[in-house]
Amino acid sequence: MHAPKYMKEIIVATITRPQGETGVQTHINVFCNFLSERHIKYQLITPFSYAKAAVYPVFALRKLIDKVSKVCSVWWYRYWHAFFLQLVLHRQLAKVDECIIYAQCPVSAAVALKARRNQRQVVVLVVHFNVSQADEWAEKGYLKVGGALYQSMRAFEQATLSRLDGLVFVSAFMQHTLNQLIPAIQKLPSAVIPNFLADPGLPSRPVDTVADLISIGSLEARKNQQYALDILAALHNMGYPLTLSIVGAGPDKVMLENKVTQLKLDNAVHFYGFVANAAELLNSHRACLHTAKIENLPLTLLEALARGKPVFAVPVGGVPEVIGNDALVGVALPGDNAQAAAELVAKFLNDETWLAAATVAARQKFLQHYDREISANNLLKFLQQIKAQ
Repeated sequence: MHAPKYMKEIIVATITRPQGETGVQTHINVFCNFLSERHIKYQLITPFSYAKAAVYPVFALRKLIDKVSKVCSVWWYRYWHAFFLQLVLHRQLAKVDECIIYAQCPVSAAVALKARRNQRQVVVLVVHFNVSQADEWAEKGYLKVGGALYQSMRAFEQATLSRLDGLVFVSAFMQHTLNQLIPAIQKLPSAVIPNFLADPGLPSRPVDTVADLISIGSLEARKNQQYALDILAALHNMGYPLTLSIVGAGPDKVMLENKVTQLKLDNAVHFYGFVANAAELLNSHRACLHTAKIENLPLTLLEALARGKPVFAVPVGGVPEVIGNDALVGVALPGDNAQAAAELVAKFLNDETWLAAATVAARQKFLQHYDREISANNLLKFLQQIKAQ
């Protein structure tokens, strides 16, 4: 399929590495593949597009700074990634008269606003972050809520977002949240376009089940795998010895392993660590368990739906937009009562009629709402209609 001649070039700007397993990187790669297959001109520009001899030594220093000061580490990360991104973006934008700069975070959006050469180079931000990037860093333990850098990042986001030409929200939750936090953005063109994936299809042959439940995500406080273990322990105490696979790496690994031992779940929990293309493991599990404290629109849940796997999830952030409130494709779990959550998991996971219906409904919901062929096309249409403010 060839793109119409009127399609403006899309420049995807991000401070992340081009490849990786984060939701942002998945969004970028799926969208870029979509553009490539349709012969729509695009560029992916990152700080790593600059000379490696300059970039890597500077970024390597952060590991030392991180040991001295978490706050300085955050500042260093943001400053130098923005610095190198601007060098590359400024150079590339000099070669383009009209384009859409599709920024993946407030830092890359601010760089794009500074680097653009004219008003025909419009800047649109997709909101991947949860509430604020300041809150995300605070959740990781790098910033103190209310501290100087925290407040500075909040102010930076308010100033940057209000100057954009358009906004893409991947969840209605974040649209509502940011409209309340930054009222000035309500005048900007915006759209809620959920994250999307290329359809992986269903396995051509039956896959052996290796565990009942699977939890995929970085092992950190925000993902709250501790609660998943509490739910599993409650299930065992009720006489349901279900098994759980925990997929991901992160700072909470040792703590979680110790908790497994304390709860006497060693034979029921398997830690996979980091797994490339971890979503493929969903095929060998009965359901997905997601217990994060805050989420925008988690791609893990979309991966589960795509493979016809029901979801048990705490309904925070944009999660209710994925699982609904009717238990058709998944079940909302209380976030502060492991016993009540376990009772719900046991009730539905032991209902073969529900499981069969949820498998079909999950797959249908993915195809109707999160398939790349639908949502990526909606994103492309929205981007192409944006004009400079």
